[in-house]
Amino acid sequence: MFTTRPEISGTFGVVASTHWIVSQVAMGMLERGGNAFDAAVAGGFTLCVVEPHLCGPAGEVPILFHDAANGSVQVLCGQGVAPAAATIAAFRGEGLDMVPGSGLIAAVVPGAFDAWMMLLRDHGTMDLAEVMAPAIGYALNGHPLLAGASRAIADVADALLTEWPSGAGIWLPGGAPPPPGALFRNPVLAATWQRLIAEAGTTGTRAARIDRARRAWSQGFVAEAIDAFARTPLMDASGERHPGLLTGEDMARWSAGYEAPVKTDFAGWTVCKTDSWGQGPVLLQALAILDAAGIASVDLGGPDFVHLVLEALKLAFADREAYYGDPAFVDVPMAALLSPGYAAARAALIDAQASHAIRPGIIAGFEDQVRRGMAQIRVATSEAAGIGIGEPTMMHLKSTLKPGDTVHIDVIDRWGNMVTATPSGGWPQSSPTVPGLGFALNTRAQMFWLEPDLPGSLAPGKRPRTTLTPTLALNGGRPALVCGTPGGDQQDQWQLVLLLRRILGDMKLQQALDMPLFHSLHVPSSFYPREALPGVAVIEENYGADILADLTRRGHDLREAPAWSAGRLTVAERSADGVLHAAATPRLMQAYAVGR
Repeated sequence: MFTTRPEISGTFGVVASTHWIVSQVAMGMLERGGNAFDAAVAGGFTLCVVEPHLCGPAGEVPILFHDAANGSVQVLCGQGVAPAAATIAAFRGEGLDMVPGSGLIAAVVPGAFDAWMMLLRDHGTMDLAEVMAPAIGYALNGHPLLAGASRAIADVADALLTEWPSGAGIWLPGGAPPPPGALFRNPVLAATWQRLIAEAGTTGTRAARIDRARRAWSQGFVAEAIDAFARTPLMDASGERHPGLLTGEDMARWSAGYEAPVKTDFAGWTVCKTDSWGQGPVLLQALAILDAAGIASVDLGGPDFVHLVLEALKLAFADREAYYGDPAFVDVPMAALLSPGYAAARAALIDAQASHAIRPGIIAGFEDQVRRGMAQIRVATSEAAGIGIGEPTMMHLKSTLKPGDTVHIDVIDRWGNMVTATPSGGWPQSSPTVPGLGFALNTRAQMFWLEPDLPGSLAPGKRPRTTLTPTLALNGGRPALVCGTPGGDQQDQWQLVLLLRRILGDMKLQQALDMPLFHSLHVPSSFYPREALPGVAVIEENYGADILADLTRRGHDLREAPAWSAGRLTVAERSADGVLHAAATPRLMQAYAVGR
Protein backbone atom coordinates (compact mmCIF):
# COMPACT_ATOMS: atom_id res chain seq x y z
CA MET A 1 0.00 0.00 0.00
CA PHE A 2 1.15 3.53 -0.79
CA THR A 3 1.94 5.53 2.34
CA THR A 4 2.48 9.24 2.81
CA ARG A 5 5.92 8.67 4.34
CA PRO A 6 8.39 5.85 4.65
CA GLU A 7 8.26 3.87 7.84
CA ILE A 8 11.45 4.62 9.80
CA SER A 9 13.52 1.57 10.70
CA GLY A 10 16.95 0.87 12.14
CA THR A 11 18.79 -0.66 15.07
CA PHE A 12 20.26 2.32 16.97
CA GLY A 13 17.18 4.22 18.11
CA VAL A 14 13.86 5.72 17.01
CA VAL A 15 11.74 8.65 18.12
CA ALA A 16 8.26 9.73 17.08
CA SER A 17 6.63 12.89 18.40
CA THR A 18 4.08 15.53 17.55
CA HIS A 19 6.76 18.07 16.51
CA TRP A 20 9.68 17.52 14.18
CA ILE A 21 12.07 19.59 16.31
CA VAL A 22 11.27 17.49 19.36
CA SER A 23 11.90 14.25 17.49
CA GLN A 24 15.31 15.54 16.43
CA VAL A 25 16.15 16.80 19.93
CA ALA A 26 15.35 13.41 21.46
CA MET A 27 17.30 11.62 18.73
CA GLY A 28 20.20 13.93 19.47
CA MET A 29 20.30 12.67 23.05
CA LEU A 30 20.52 9.10 21.77
CA GLU A 31 23.33 10.10 19.42
CA ARG A 32 25.23 11.57 22.36
CA GLY A 33 25.10 8.27 24.20
CA GLY A 34 21.95 8.83 26.21
CA ASN A 35 19.22 6.26 26.60
CA ALA A 36 15.49 6.45 25.86
CA PHE A 37 14.80 8.08 29.24
CA ASP A 38 17.32 10.88 28.66
CA ALA A 39 15.85 11.39 25.19
CA ALA A 40 12.26 11.49 26.40
CA VAL A 41 13.04 14.07 29.09
CA ALA A 42 14.88 16.31 26.62
CA GLY A 43 11.95 15.96 24.23
CA GLY A 44 9.41 16.62 26.97
CA PHE A 45 10.96 19.96 27.94
CA THR A 46 11.37 20.98 24.30
CA LEU A 47 7.68 20.28 23.71
CA CYS A 48 6.93 22.97 26.32
CA VAL A 49 8.82 25.46 24.16
CA VAL A 50 7.84 24.62 20.59
CA GLU A 51 4.22 23.65 21.37
CA PRO A 52 3.56 26.17 24.17
CA HIS A 53 -0.16 26.31 23.41
CA LEU A 54 -0.47 22.56 24.08
CA CYS A 55 1.72 21.82 27.11
CA GLY A 56 3.86 23.44 29.77
CA PRO A 57 6.08 22.54 32.74
CA ALA A 58 3.21 23.19 35.19
CA GLY A 59 0.95 20.78 33.33
CA GLU A 60 0.79 17.02 33.78
CA VAL A 61 2.18 13.89 32.12
CA PRO A 62 1.44 10.18 32.39
CA ILE A 63 4.45 8.09 31.34
CA LEU A 64 4.56 4.38 30.54
CA PHE A 65 7.97 2.81 30.14
CA HIS A 66 9.94 -0.41 29.90
CA ASP A 67 13.32 -0.46 31.60
CA ALA A 68 15.41 -3.08 29.82
CA ALA A 69 17.86 -3.30 32.73
CA ASN A 70 15.33 -4.87 35.06
CA GLY A 71 12.61 -5.94 32.64
CA SER A 72 9.90 -3.90 34.35
CA VAL A 73 6.95 -2.12 32.74
CA GLN A 74 5.73 0.73 34.92
CA VAL A 75 3.60 3.84 34.99
CA LEU A 76 5.11 7.09 36.24
CA CYS A 77 2.20 9.27 37.33
CA GLY A 78 2.86 12.94 36.70
CA GLN A 79 -0.75 13.91 37.40
CA GLY A 80 -0.98 16.40 40.25
CA VAL A 81 -3.77 16.33 42.82
CA ALA A 82 -6.47 18.76 43.92
CA PRO A 83 -5.29 21.41 46.40
CA ALA A 84 -6.15 21.06 50.10
CA ALA A 85 -8.63 23.93 49.79
CA ALA A 86 -10.35 22.48 46.71
CA THR A 87 -13.57 21.15 48.19
CA ILE A 88 -17.02 20.91 46.70
CA ALA A 89 -18.20 23.37 49.36
CA ALA A 90 -15.54 25.88 48.35
CA PHE A 91 -16.71 25.91 44.74
CA ARG A 92 -20.38 25.91 45.67
CA GLY A 93 -19.66 28.83 47.97
CA GLU A 94 -18.47 30.76 44.92
CA GLY A 95 -21.81 30.07 43.22
CA LEU A 96 -20.30 27.49 40.84
CA ASP A 97 -22.00 24.23 39.82
CA MET A 98 -19.07 23.18 37.63
CA VAL A 99 -15.33 23.79 37.82
CA PRO A 100 -14.56 26.46 35.21
CA GLY A 101 -12.53 25.33 32.22
CA SER A 102 -9.99 28.12 32.58
CA GLY A 103 -8.38 30.43 35.10
CA LEU A 104 -6.51 30.06 38.36
CA ILE A 105 -9.33 28.35 40.25
CA ALA A 106 -9.11 25.26 38.02
CA ALA A 107 -5.44 24.52 38.83
CA VAL A 108 -4.30 21.35 40.56
CA VAL A 109 -0.75 20.69 41.72
CA PRO A 110 1.62 20.87 38.70
CA GLY A 111 2.84 17.36 37.92
CA ALA A 112 4.89 17.33 34.73
CA PHE A 113 8.17 18.80 35.98
CA ASP A 114 8.57 16.39 38.88
CA ALA A 115 7.66 13.38 36.74
CA TRP A 116 10.31 14.23 34.15
CA MET A 117 12.85 14.76 36.93
CA MET A 118 12.10 11.38 38.51
CA LEU A 119 12.34 9.61 35.16
CA LEU A 120 15.73 11.22 34.53
CA ARG A 121 17.01 10.55 38.05
CA ASP A 122 15.95 6.92 38.29
CA HIS A 123 16.34 5.68 34.72
CA GLY A 124 18.38 8.19 32.74
CA THR A 125 22.15 8.60 32.52
CA MET A 126 22.73 12.24 31.63
CA ASP A 127 22.98 15.41 33.71
CA LEU A 128 20.04 17.77 34.08
CA ALA A 129 21.81 20.65 32.34
CA GLU A 130 22.60 18.45 29.34
CA VAL A 131 19.05 17.21 28.75
CA MET A 132 17.54 20.68 29.29
CA ALA A 133 20.02 22.49 27.05
CA PRO A 134 18.00 22.12 23.80
CA ALA A 135 14.78 23.41 25.40
CA ILE A 136 16.62 26.35 26.98
CA GLY A 137 18.30 27.08 23.66
CA TYR A 138 15.02 27.23 21.76
CA ALA A 139 13.42 29.36 24.47
CA LEU A 140 16.34 31.81 24.41
CA ASN A 141 17.18 31.88 20.71
CA GLY A 142 13.75 31.21 19.28
CA HIS A 143 11.95 28.73 17.08
CA PRO A 144 9.55 29.12 14.14
CA LEU A 145 6.13 29.44 15.74
CA LEU A 146 3.56 26.87 14.69
CA ALA A 147 0.48 28.16 12.90
CA GLY A 148 -1.67 26.54 15.58
CA ALA A 149 0.20 28.35 18.33
CA SER A 150 -0.21 31.64 16.50
CA ARG A 151 -3.97 31.07 16.17
CA ALA A 152 -4.32 30.03 19.81
CA ILE A 153 -2.55 33.16 21.05
CA ALA A 154 -4.54 35.38 18.69
CA ASP A 155 -7.78 33.87 20.00
CA VAL A 156 -7.05 35.13 23.51
CA ALA A 157 -5.06 38.26 22.67
CA ASP A 158 -7.73 40.62 24.03
CA ALA A 159 -7.97 38.61 27.23
CA LEU A 160 -4.20 38.70 27.66
CA LEU A 161 -4.22 42.46 27.35
CA THR A 162 -7.23 43.15 29.57
CA GLU A 163 -7.61 40.31 32.07
CA TRP A 164 -4.41 38.26 32.13
CA PRO A 165 -1.72 40.90 31.47
CA SER A 166 1.04 38.95 33.22
CA GLY A 167 1.56 36.99 30.01
CA ALA A 168 1.11 39.75 27.46
CA GLY A 169 4.80 40.62 27.28
CA ILE A 170 5.70 37.04 26.38
CA TRP A 171 2.83 35.95 24.17
CA LEU A 172 2.18 39.26 22.44
CA PRO A 173 5.65 40.54 21.52
CA GLY A 174 5.33 44.09 20.28
CA GLY A 175 1.73 44.12 21.52
CA ALA A 176 0.35 41.75 18.86
CA PRO A 177 0.03 38.00 18.33
CA PRO A 178 3.12 36.59 16.59
CA PRO A 179 2.43 35.45 13.02
CA PRO A 180 2.86 31.81 11.94
CA GLY A 181 6.46 30.94 11.24
CA ALA A 182 7.84 33.95 13.08
CA LEU A 183 10.86 33.46 15.32
CA PHE A 184 9.39 33.22 18.81
CA ARG A 185 11.27 33.37 22.10
CA ASN A 186 10.42 32.91 25.77
CA PRO A 187 13.47 34.19 27.67
CA VAL A 188 11.51 34.27 30.94
CA LEU A 189 10.96 30.51 30.79
CA ALA A 190 14.61 30.00 29.83
CA ALA A 191 15.69 32.00 32.89
CA THR A 192 13.46 29.88 35.14
CA TRP A 193 15.05 26.69 33.89
CA GLN A 194 18.55 28.16 34.13
CA ARG A 195 17.90 29.09 37.75
CA LEU A 196 16.64 25.58 38.51
CA ILE A 197 19.85 24.16 37.06
CA ALA A 198 21.91 26.66 39.05
CA GLU A 199 20.14 25.72 42.27
CA ALA A 200 20.76 22.05 41.49
CA GLY A 201 24.45 22.88 41.71
CA THR A 202 27.45 20.89 40.56
CA THR A 203 28.35 18.95 43.69
CA GLY A 204 27.24 15.55 44.89
CA THR A 205 25.79 12.76 42.79
CA ARG A 206 23.71 13.19 39.65
CA ALA A 207 20.66 12.03 41.59
CA ALA A 208 21.31 14.55 44.37
CA ARG A 209 21.56 17.39 41.86
CA ILE A 210 18.27 16.40 40.25
CA ASP A 211 16.61 16.24 43.68
CA ARG A 212 17.85 19.75 44.47
CA ALA A 213 16.17 20.98 41.27
CA ARG A 214 12.98 19.21 42.34
CA ARG A 215 13.07 20.99 45.71
CA ALA A 216 13.70 24.36 44.05
CA TRP A 217 10.54 23.71 42.07
CA SER A 218 8.23 22.36 44.75
CA GLN A 219 9.56 24.15 47.84
CA GLY A 220 11.68 26.99 46.49
CA PHE A 221 11.35 29.99 44.20
CA VAL A 222 8.92 28.36 41.75
CA ALA A 223 6.43 27.35 44.45
CA GLU A 224 6.78 30.75 46.12
CA ALA A 225 5.96 32.59 42.87
CA ILE A 226 2.98 30.33 42.15
CA ASP A 227 1.66 30.68 45.71
CA ALA A 228 1.81 34.48 45.56
CA PHE A 229 0.22 34.73 42.11
CA ALA A 230 -2.59 32.28 42.84
CA ARG A 231 -4.01 34.62 45.47
CA THR A 232 -5.00 37.13 42.75
CA PRO A 233 -8.68 37.04 41.65
CA LEU A 234 -8.65 36.72 37.86
CA MET A 235 -11.27 36.10 35.20
CA ASP A 236 -12.16 32.54 34.23
CA ALA A 237 -14.72 30.66 32.12
CA SER A 238 -17.49 31.32 34.63
CA GLY A 239 -17.45 34.98 33.62
CA GLU A 240 -16.37 35.95 37.14
CA ARG A 241 -13.02 36.59 38.81
CA HIS A 242 -11.73 34.00 41.23
CA PRO A 243 -8.38 33.44 42.96
CA GLY A 244 -6.68 30.09 42.77
CA LEU A 245 -6.82 27.45 45.51
CA LEU A 246 -3.34 26.08 44.86
CA THR A 247 -0.65 26.90 47.45
CA GLY A 248 3.04 26.34 47.92
CA GLU A 249 2.21 23.85 50.66
CA ASP A 250 0.20 21.79 48.17
CA MET A 251 3.24 21.66 45.90
CA ALA A 252 5.62 20.77 48.73
CA ARG A 253 3.46 17.82 49.86
CA TRP A 254 3.19 16.17 46.45
CA SER A 255 5.57 14.21 44.25
CA ALA A 256 5.25 12.05 41.16
CA GLY A 257 5.09 8.32 41.78
CA TYR A 258 5.43 4.88 40.24
CA GLU A 259 2.69 2.30 39.96
CA ALA A 260 1.84 -0.86 38.08
CA PRO A 261 -0.05 -0.58 34.80
CA VAL A 262 -3.52 -1.99 34.23
CA LYS A 263 -3.42 -4.51 31.40
CA THR A 264 -5.37 -6.99 29.32
CA ASP A 265 -4.51 -9.72 26.81
CA PHE A 266 -5.70 -9.56 23.22
CA ALA A 267 -4.75 -11.80 20.29
CA GLY A 268 -1.37 -12.75 21.75
CA TRP A 269 -0.53 -9.21 22.86
CA THR A 270 -0.71 -7.63 26.33
CA VAL A 271 -1.77 -3.98 26.32
CA CYS A 272 -0.75 -1.78 29.28
CA LYS A 273 -2.41 1.46 30.38
CA THR A 274 -2.61 3.76 33.39
CA ASP A 275 -5.05 2.99 36.17
CA SER A 276 -8.53 4.51 36.40
CA TRP A 277 -7.28 8.00 37.38
CA GLY A 278 -6.92 8.17 33.61
CA GLN A 279 -9.26 6.92 30.93
CA GLY A 280 -6.75 4.31 29.71
CA PRO A 281 -8.73 1.23 30.83
CA VAL A 282 -11.42 2.28 28.31
CA LEU A 283 -9.16 0.96 25.56
CA LEU A 284 -8.68 -2.30 27.45
CA GLN A 285 -12.42 -2.70 27.96
CA ALA A 286 -13.08 -1.97 24.29
CA LEU A 287 -10.53 -4.61 23.25
CA ALA A 288 -12.20 -7.18 25.51
CA ILE A 289 -15.66 -6.33 24.18
CA LEU A 290 -14.48 -6.48 20.56
CA ASP A 291 -12.75 -9.80 21.18
CA ALA A 292 -16.02 -11.20 22.49
CA ALA A 293 -17.89 -9.68 19.54
CA GLY A 294 -15.69 -11.47 16.98
CA ILE A 295 -13.71 -8.51 15.67
CA ALA A 296 -10.94 -10.87 14.47
CA SER A 297 -13.15 -12.10 11.62
CA VAL A 298 -14.23 -8.64 10.41
CA ASP A 299 -12.83 -6.82 7.36
CA LEU A 300 -10.72 -4.00 8.84
CA GLY A 301 -11.46 -1.76 5.88
CA GLY A 302 -15.21 -2.17 5.80
CA PRO A 303 -18.28 -0.69 7.52
CA ASP A 304 -18.72 -3.65 9.89
CA PHE A 305 -15.39 -2.78 11.48
CA VAL A 306 -16.33 0.87 12.02
CA HIS A 307 -19.75 -0.09 13.39
CA LEU A 308 -18.40 -2.66 15.84
CA VAL A 309 -15.64 -0.38 17.11
CA LEU A 310 -18.01 2.57 17.62
CA GLU A 311 -20.51 0.42 19.50
CA ALA A 312 -17.84 -1.14 21.72
CA LEU A 313 -16.44 2.30 22.50
CA LYS A 314 -19.88 3.57 23.52
CA LEU A 315 -20.17 0.75 26.05
CA ALA A 316 -16.63 1.16 27.39
CA PHE A 317 -16.95 4.93 27.75
CA ALA A 318 -20.29 4.56 29.52
CA ASP A 319 -18.46 2.48 32.10
CA ARG A 320 -15.83 5.19 32.36
CA GLU A 321 -18.54 7.64 33.42
CA ALA A 322 -20.02 5.20 35.92
CA TYR A 323 -16.90 3.74 37.54
CA TYR A 324 -13.59 5.49 36.84
CA GLY A 325 -11.87 7.69 39.39
CA ASP A 326 -8.70 7.91 41.45
CA PRO A 327 -8.35 4.39 42.94
CA ALA A 328 -6.67 5.90 46.01
CA PHE A 329 -10.06 7.46 46.83
CA VAL A 330 -12.74 5.27 45.26
CA ASP A 331 -13.39 1.58 44.77
CA VAL A 332 -13.12 0.86 41.05
CA PRO A 333 -14.15 -2.72 40.13
CA MET A 334 -11.43 -3.00 37.48
CA ALA A 335 -11.09 -6.78 37.66
CA ALA A 336 -14.82 -7.15 36.98
CA LEU A 337 -14.79 -4.55 34.19
CA LEU A 338 -11.98 -6.40 32.41
CA SER A 339 -13.26 -9.93 33.02
CA PRO A 340 -14.16 -12.12 30.01
CA GLY A 341 -17.67 -12.75 31.30
CA TYR A 342 -18.42 -9.06 31.70
CA ALA A 343 -16.98 -8.32 28.25
CA ALA A 344 -19.15 -11.02 26.70
CA ALA A 345 -22.26 -9.60 28.36
CA ARG A 346 -21.39 -6.13 27.06
CA ALA A 347 -20.70 -7.46 23.56
CA ALA A 348 -24.13 -9.10 23.51
CA LEU A 349 -25.66 -5.60 23.61
CA ILE A 350 -24.23 -4.74 20.19
CA ASP A 351 -26.65 -5.30 17.34
CA ALA A 352 -26.98 -4.26 13.71
CA GLN A 353 -28.19 -0.74 14.53
CA ALA A 354 -26.29 2.05 16.26
CA SER A 355 -27.25 2.65 19.86
CA HIS A 356 -28.24 6.16 20.96
CA ALA A 357 -28.43 5.22 24.64
CA ILE A 358 -25.68 5.59 27.22
CA ARG A 359 -25.55 2.13 28.81
CA PRO A 360 -23.11 1.46 31.62
CA GLY A 361 -22.93 -2.07 32.90
CA ILE A 362 -24.29 -2.81 36.35
CA ILE A 363 -21.85 -4.48 38.73
CA ALA A 364 -23.25 -5.77 42.00
CA GLY A 365 -22.78 -3.31 44.82
CA PHE A 366 -22.42 -0.31 42.52
CA GLU A 367 -26.07 0.17 41.49
CA ASP A 368 -26.60 3.46 43.34
CA GLN A 369 -23.30 4.87 42.09
CA VAL A 370 -24.23 4.12 38.48
CA ARG A 371 -27.64 5.72 38.95
CA ARG A 372 -26.11 8.89 40.42
CA GLY A 373 -23.56 9.09 37.64
CA MET A 374 -26.13 8.76 34.88
CA ALA A 375 -28.18 11.53 36.46
CA GLN A 376 -25.33 13.97 35.79
CA ILE A 377 -25.23 13.44 32.03
CA ARG A 378 -26.03 16.54 30.02
CA VAL A 379 -27.05 16.21 26.37
CA ALA A 380 -25.56 18.98 24.27
CA THR A 381 -27.90 21.59 22.87
CA SER A 382 -25.19 22.73 20.47
CA GLU A 383 -22.26 20.95 18.85
CA ALA A 384 -19.87 23.87 19.30
CA ALA A 385 -18.04 22.20 22.18
CA GLY A 386 -18.54 18.57 21.27
CA ILE A 387 -17.03 18.38 17.80
CA GLY A 388 -13.67 19.73 18.94
CA ILE A 389 -10.61 17.77 19.96
CA GLY A 390 -11.09 18.57 23.60
CA GLU A 391 -8.11 18.93 25.86
CA PRO A 392 -8.19 21.49 28.72
CA THR A 393 -10.38 24.23 27.46
CA MET A 394 -8.82 27.05 25.48
CA MET A 395 -11.10 29.80 26.58
CA HIS A 396 -11.33 32.96 28.55
CA LEU A 397 -15.02 33.70 28.66
CA LYS A 398 -18.05 31.57 27.87
CA SER A 399 -18.47 33.33 24.53
CA THR A 400 -15.00 32.29 23.36
CA LEU A 401 -15.15 28.56 24.01
CA LYS A 402 -12.53 26.75 21.96
CA PRO A 403 -11.27 23.18 22.38
CA GLY A 404 -7.59 22.54 22.74
CA ASP A 405 -5.21 19.66 22.26
CA THR A 406 -1.97 18.25 23.68
CA VAL A 407 1.29 16.54 22.62
CA HIS A 408 2.98 13.12 22.60
CA ILE A 409 6.39 11.43 22.34
CA ASP A 410 7.56 7.82 21.88
CA VAL A 411 11.20 6.66 22.18
CA ILE A 412 12.93 3.27 21.86
CA ASP A 413 16.71 2.93 22.16
CA ARG A 414 19.19 0.26 21.04
CA TRP A 415 19.07 -1.45 24.44
CA GLY A 416 15.32 -1.97 24.26
CA ASN A 417 14.29 0.77 26.70
CA MET A 418 10.90 2.22 25.75
CA VAL A 419 9.13 5.41 26.81
CA THR A 420 5.74 6.75 25.82
CA ALA A 421 4.36 9.97 27.31
CA THR A 422 1.46 12.36 26.72
CA PRO A 423 2.22 15.74 28.32
CA SER A 424 -0.48 18.40 28.48
CA GLY A 425 -1.81 21.40 30.38
CA GLY A 426 -0.30 24.64 31.51
CA TRP A 427 -1.24 26.74 28.50
CA PRO A 428 -1.25 30.55 28.23
CA GLN A 429 -4.71 30.46 26.67
CA SER A 430 -6.19 28.41 29.55
CA SER A 431 -4.63 30.11 32.54
CA PRO A 432 -2.76 33.36 33.20
CA THR A 433 1.02 33.22 32.99
CA VAL A 434 2.84 33.24 36.34
CA PRO A 435 4.91 36.45 36.56
CA GLY A 436 8.63 35.84 36.47
CA LEU A 437 8.33 32.16 35.50
CA GLY A 438 7.21 32.28 31.87
CA PHE A 439 4.57 29.55 32.05
CA ALA A 440 0.92 29.11 33.03
CA LEU A 441 -0.72 26.73 35.48
CA ASN A 442 -2.91 23.80 34.46
CA THR A 443 -6.72 23.63 34.53
CA ARG A 444 -7.18 19.92 35.28
CA ALA A 445 -9.62 20.47 38.16
CA GLN A 446 -12.27 20.95 35.46
CA MET A 447 -12.30 17.13 35.19
CA PHE A 448 -13.88 16.86 38.65
CA TRP A 449 -17.60 16.79 39.41
CA LEU A 450 -19.05 19.10 42.05
CA GLU A 451 -21.74 16.55 42.89
CA PRO A 452 -20.84 14.31 45.86
CA ASP A 453 -20.48 10.54 45.93
CA LEU A 454 -19.37 10.05 42.33
CA PRO A 455 -16.08 8.40 41.31
CA GLY A 456 -14.96 11.70 39.84
CA SER A 457 -16.21 13.97 42.64
CA LEU A 458 -13.79 16.65 43.77
CA ALA A 459 -11.81 16.01 46.96
CA PRO A 460 -8.56 17.48 48.30
CA GLY A 461 -5.54 15.36 47.38
CA LYS A 462 -7.42 13.47 44.69
CA ARG A 463 -6.28 13.03 41.10
CA PRO A 464 -8.71 14.21 38.41
CA ARG A 465 -9.74 11.55 35.93
CA THR A 466 -7.79 12.66 32.89
CA THR A 467 -7.90 11.68 29.23
CA LEU A 468 -4.11 11.53 28.88
CA THR A 469 -3.40 7.95 27.94
CA PRO A 470 -0.19 6.61 26.36
CA THR A 471 -0.01 2.90 25.51
CA LEU A 472 2.68 0.24 25.86
CA ALA A 473 2.06 -3.23 24.43
CA LEU A 474 3.89 -6.55 24.73
CA ASN A 475 3.88 -9.12 21.94
CA GLY A 476 4.02 -12.64 23.37
CA GLY A 477 5.30 -11.23 26.65
CA ARG A 478 8.06 -9.19 24.96
CA PRO A 479 7.86 -5.39 25.29
CA ALA A 480 7.23 -4.38 21.70
CA LEU A 481 5.23 -1.23 20.98
CA VAL A 482 4.57 2.26 22.33
CA CYS A 483 2.07 4.73 20.93
CA GLY A 484 -0.16 7.67 21.72
CA THR A 485 -1.86 10.78 20.46
CA PRO A 486 -3.28 14.08 21.57
CA GLY A 487 -7.04 14.36 21.39
CA GLY A 488 -8.84 14.30 24.74
CA ASP A 489 -11.67 11.76 24.75
CA GLN A 490 -10.54 10.62 21.30
CA GLN A 491 -7.07 9.47 22.41
CA ASP A 492 -8.01 5.90 23.25
CA GLN A 493 -10.41 5.72 20.32
CA TRP A 494 -7.74 6.47 17.71
CA GLN A 495 -5.18 4.27 19.49
CA LEU A 496 -7.69 1.41 19.54
CA VAL A 497 -8.04 1.59 15.76
CA LEU A 498 -4.25 1.72 15.35
CA LEU A 499 -3.74 -1.34 17.57
CA LEU A 500 -6.45 -3.35 15.83
CA ARG A 501 -4.89 -2.61 12.45
CA ARG A 502 -1.42 -3.52 13.69
CA ILE A 503 -2.41 -6.65 15.66
CA LEU A 504 -5.24 -8.12 13.59
CA GLY A 505 -4.23 -6.76 10.19
CA ASP A 506 -0.47 -7.18 10.68
CA MET A 507 -0.10 -3.78 9.03
CA LYS A 508 3.07 -1.76 8.86
CA LEU A 509 2.98 1.17 11.27
CA GLN A 510 2.83 3.94 8.69
CA GLN A 511 0.15 2.12 6.72
CA ALA A 512 -1.98 1.79 9.85
CA LEU A 513 -1.63 5.52 10.58
CA ASP A 514 -2.39 6.63 7.04
CA MET A 515 -5.74 4.86 6.78
CA PRO A 516 -8.90 6.92 7.58
CA LEU A 517 -9.93 7.44 11.19
CA PHE A 518 -13.17 7.87 13.11
CA HIS A 519 -14.38 8.42 16.66
CA SER A 520 -17.53 8.67 18.76
CA LEU A 521 -18.91 11.72 20.56
CA HIS A 522 -21.65 9.63 22.15
CA VAL A 523 -20.75 9.96 25.83
CA PRO A 524 -20.12 13.10 27.90
CA SER A 525 -16.98 15.03 27.12
CA SER A 526 -14.42 15.09 29.91
CA PHE A 527 -14.11 18.85 29.45
CA TYR A 528 -16.15 21.91 30.19
CA PRO A 529 -19.12 22.03 29.64
CA ARG A 530 -19.10 18.18 29.75
CA GLU A 531 -21.96 17.49 27.36
CA ALA A 532 -22.82 14.38 25.35
CA LEU A 533 -23.87 14.02 21.71
CA PRO A 534 -25.69 10.65 21.69
CA GLY A 535 -25.25 8.65 18.50
CA VAL A 536 -22.88 11.15 16.91
CA ALA A 537 -19.67 9.93 15.28
CA VAL A 538 -16.99 11.82 13.37
CA ILE A 539 -15.47 10.03 10.37
CA GLU A 540 -12.95 11.13 7.78
CA GLU A 541 -14.54 11.58 4.38
CA ASN A 542 -11.92 9.45 2.62
CA TYR A 543 -13.63 6.34 3.96
CA GLY A 544 -15.77 6.82 0.86
CA ALA A 545 -19.42 7.50 0.12
CA ASP A 546 -20.49 3.85 0.16
CA ILE A 547 -19.19 3.16 3.67
CA LEU A 548 -20.56 6.46 4.98
CA ALA A 549 -23.98 5.65 3.53
CA ASP A 550 -23.89 2.14 5.02
CA LEU A 551 -23.11 3.51 8.48
CA THR A 552 -25.85 6.11 8.17
CA ARG A 553 -28.35 3.35 7.33
CA ARG A 554 -27.30 1.63 10.55
CA GLY A 555 -28.32 4.70 12.52
CA HIS A 556 -24.98 6.42 13.10
CA ASP A 557 -25.36 10.20 13.18
CA LEU A 558 -22.26 10.98 11.13
CA ARG A 559 -20.25 14.18 10.91
CA GLU A 560 -17.91 14.01 7.94
CA ALA A 561 -14.46 15.35 8.72
CA PRO A 562 -12.04 16.36 5.97
CA ALA A 563 -9.50 13.74 4.97
CA TRP A 564 -6.30 13.83 7.00
CA SER A 565 -7.87 15.75 9.87
CA ALA A 566 -8.45 13.27 12.73
CA GLY A 567 -5.77 12.29 15.18
CA ARG A 568 -2.07 13.02 15.73
CA LEU A 569 -0.93 9.45 16.33
CA THR A 570 2.70 8.45 16.70
CA VAL A 571 4.04 4.93 17.26
CA ALA A 572 7.30 3.02 17.67
CA GLU A 573 7.95 -0.72 17.76
CA ARG A 574 10.82 -3.14 18.47
CA SER A 575 10.63 -6.41 16.54
CA ALA A 576 11.73 -9.73 17.99
CA ASP A 577 14.99 -9.52 16.01
CA GLY A 578 15.83 -6.12 17.50
CA VAL A 579 14.93 -4.02 14.46
CA LEU A 580 13.29 -0.75 15.48
CA HIS A 581 10.41 0.92 13.62
CA ALA A 582 8.64 4.27 14.00
CA ALA A 583 5.92 6.22 12.25
CA ALA A 584 4.01 9.47 12.65
CA THR A 585 0.75 10.68 11.20
CA PRO A 586 0.84 13.13 8.29
CA ARG A 587 -2.21 14.89 9.71
CA LEU A 588 -1.53 18.57 10.49
CA MET A 589 1.86 18.18 8.76
CA GLN A 590 3.71 18.42 12.05
CA ALA A 591 4.43 15.03 13.69
CA TYR A 592 7.61 13.25 12.64
CA ALA A 593 9.41 9.98 13.22
CA VAL A 594 13.20 9.79 13.04
CA GLY A 595 15.76 7.09 13.67
CA ARG A 596 18.55 4.99 12.30
